Amino acid sequence: MAGANDTKIIGYFAYATLSEVFCDGDACIIAGSEADLKRHLQALGDDAGKQYTVKKTRFSEVMRGMSLGAAYAFDETAYNRFYPPANAEGLDVGAEDFSGPSPTGRHFVRVQVKFRT
Repeated sequence: MAGANDTKIIGYFAYATLSEVFCDGDACIIAGSEADLKRHLQALGDDAGKQYTVKKTRFSEVMRGMSLGAAYAFDETAYNRFYPPANAEGLDVGAEDFSGPSPTGRHFVRVQVKFRT
């Protein structure tokens, strides 16, 4: 049975191929809007001229990725959509202070779940 938050749109991600997702370091970038993601692509983008497909991502898709060990880097809008349902699912995440400037002018919150085996 699907949870109430499973279909909630968290933000947007970009991929070049099914196995090549747009990341900052080891974390897949999730932006709150398509326009914000395109700005991140320009700022952090690969200079090899890759063509990325931009797609909406839902809460259930992010949680599925995390269950497989994926890390995500959320911008402010996407993180504020993500953390309330994540708390409801038992993840220990909370509000983040985005007011301070970062050295790069971009602020992402990296989230990765470590599951016990």
